[in-house]
Formats: sequence, structure tokens, C-alpha cells
Amino acid sequence: MDTVLLARWQFALTALFHFIFVPLTLGLSFLVAIMETAYVRTGNETYLRMTKFFGKLFLINFALGLVTGITLEFEFGMNWARYSKFVGDIFGSPLAIEATLAFFLESTFLGVWIFGWKKVSKKVHALSAWLVAFGTNISALWILIANAWMQHPVGYVIRNGRAEFVNFWAAVLQPYAILKFLHTVSAGYVVGSFFVMGISAYHLLKNQEVDLFKKAFKIGAYFGLFASLAVFIVGDMHAAEVAKTQPTKLAAMESIWNTKKGAPMYLFLIPDEAHERNAVELFGIPKMLSILAYHNPNATVRGLKSFPKNDRPPVTITFVSFRTMVGLGTLFVILTLFAFYLIKKDKLLDKKWFLKLMVYAIPLPYLACELGWIVAEVGRQPWIVYGLLRTSQATSTAVTSAQIIMTIIGFVFLYSILGFIDIYLLIKYARKVPEPATKEGGY
Repeated sequence: MDTVLLARWQFALTALFHFIFVPLTLGLSFLVAIMETAYVRTGNETYLRMTKFFGKLFLINFALGLVTGITLEFEFGMNWARYSKFVGDIFGSPLAIEATLAFFLESTFLGVWIFGWKKVSKKVHALSAWLVAFGTNISALWILIANAWMQHPVGYVIRNGRAEFVNFWAAVLQPYAILKFLHTVSAGYVVGSFFVMGISAYHLLKNQEVDLFKKAFKIGAYFGLFASLAVFIVGDMHAAEVAKTQPTKLAAMESIWNTKKGAPMYLFLIPDEAHERNAVELFGIPKMLSILAYHNPNATVRGLKSFPKNDRPPVTITFVSFRTMVGLGTLFVILTLFAFYLIKKDKLLDKKWFLKLMVYAIPLPYLACELGWIVAEVGRQPWIVYGLLRTSQATSTAVTSAQIIMTIIGFVFLYSILGFIDIYLLIKYARKVPEPATKEGGY
């Protein structure tokens, strides 16, 4: 089998599995910090119990996410040696900053937060929770800056067949990197908020610790409404940036085959890659795609046929993933708005059907995040560094198909075990009633 395809499958499987844990870490870290701050400000021990309850779930998720992320770094060296050689000078800086600044920040103060109960003051302990949250998000910032350079390389020169920085800050401050960071972390906040709301809804349906979980649901709903709106707004801005920097990805996202001025947006269509067309086009909104992509109703949107075939990304998977992600994002806004309304009217407990819906909705933001990464990475193909290095030119030359297949089998086996352990522990401790406030420190 083709080593390039196998290497891509291996990296996709490990990256998508790792990213199951990342969004919850981003979102739940801030929610736990908010809960503990509420305890420090009010002295209400309900918030202390809430903090410890969701803090335990955060730690389970954080531990599994840390372990699964290490594998990706080894894959760069094993399967993607030519890529690593090409971008080594570029990737080295942001990833070094991520390790020395963000990772040490979050790991150091996570230790304070875990072992500091009754050993440091309440304010210092709450501060450590905020520093962990900021650390996890700063870590995401530098990793996403590195990924954004792959999507839109800037501030570099090519010397001796390698990319080297000539303007580090051009890569850090480029709009693509900023919007990618904001879109990704706000999606993580949605995951965290739906996680808190869903678990709170489960206990409210069972009439367990009603006061505590009503408060937790409220925190999750308010945070989730803010995050859902942010994802929607920033996502629109990010799509406009993609239209400028990656026109092939935009064409695949919307399955646009022919270049059009004042391009419509179809609410329903079926891509037909084999015949380079859309088999079905229904409910077209005139000029809407030009408006969304370029903020100009008469703007020209380039179709896939205007690009060489070997420069086009896979259309169907990019299109379906993008449309499903946008649909889920719209659903999240609707659900959090309705939750906000019920809380304001004090009718949350009366709507059992809505509480059940929120329990079943827990996996949906995870799915949206995974689909977002599929759009970002598949839509960039056939480039591993857009416009500079093709994916087919980036793999290691000494690795055989058999070796990659064996490692894929090993990773799938190991990650299946880790995934089972994570889900088992999260469900086990999410179902438990929070510990009494009189329990002596710790977890």
C-alpha cells in the first residue's frame, strides 16, 4: 500500500483521538476556575463542592489528553521526516515556547491546585485554577500558530531547501493564526459548557443535589451562550480569511465547481466529484456565498475547475464536514439561548424533555470540533504546507508500509484501551453525587 496514504491515516487517527480531550480541557478549565471564584467571593460551600466535583472530571480528561498528545511528536520524526526537515526552523520556535511557557505554567499550577487544598489561601488556590486555565489556552495558542503557518505560510524564506523565519511576528500576528486560535478555543468552551450542562441535567432529572446542579447548569449555560455566539461570529470571519488565503479550500467547502460572480449559496446539494458537478442544487440564496466569503454581493468566487486537478482537495468529505459543523454550531446557539430563557424564567426543572436533550447533546460539540479539523486538514490537501510542500513530498523515505501498518494496529489497540478507561472513569464519577463540603481537602 501507499506509504503516504498510510502515514496520513495514522496521523489522522492519532490526531483526532487526541483532540477528543483537548477541547474539554480548554473549556472545563475556565469553568472550574469560575466555580471556585464563585466560592471565594460568596463563601457558599455549594460552589466548593461543585468545583471539586467538576475538577475531578477535568483531571481525568487532562491526564488522558497529555498522554495521547506525546505520540504526535514522535510521528513527525518517524513518518514525516522530510516535512520535519523542511519546517524544522519554523516549528521549533512556537513549539519551544509552548513547552517552556505554557506547559510549565499549567503543569506547575495544576500541582498547586491538586495538592494545595488547605495548604494555601483560598484566593491563591483560585488563582492557581485561573493560571491552569490560561496555561492550557496559551498552549493551544502556540500550537495553532504553528498550524496556521502550514495553512498560510508568511514571514519566511527558502534556504537550502528549508523554510526559515525572517519575520517571526508575521507568523504570530497574521489574521489566519489569530482567527484560528479564537475559533478553536471558543469551540472548546462550547464543549466544556455542554459537558457541564449535560451532567447537571442528568442529576436534575434524578432530583439529586438540585440547588448545586441548578447553579452549575446556569454557569454552563451562560458560558455556553457566550461561546456559541463567539464560534459563530469568529467562524464567519475565519471563513472569509480562508476565502482570501485558500481559495481551493473554500471551493471544496461549498462544492463550487464553476467560477461565479455573485455566487449563490445552496442550502442543500449533493457533490458529484466523479463528474465535477453537483448532482442536486436546491434552495439557492442569490449572492449569499459572495457576501459571506468576501462581504461583497458581486464578488467572484473561483470554482474548482479553475484550478489544476492535482491542486484540488477532496470535495465530498470537506463539504459534508463543513456543512455538518455549521449546522451543529447553529444548534448550539439555539440550545443555549433556550437554556438562558428557561433559567431567566425559572422554568428549567419544568422542562424534563429539555434536560434529557441536554444529556444526549454532550457528544455533539465533540463531533463539531472533530469535523472542524477535518475541514481544516483535508481541505488543505494536496498541500502539507499550503503552496510550498505537497503531502506526497513530506513523508519519510526509509519507512515501509508494513511498519506503518503495524504501528497503526498498535495505536488503535492502545488508544481503544485508553478511550475505554477515559469514558468509564468520566461516566463513573459524573454519576456520583458531589462529596460533602466537610471532606478534608483534596479529592
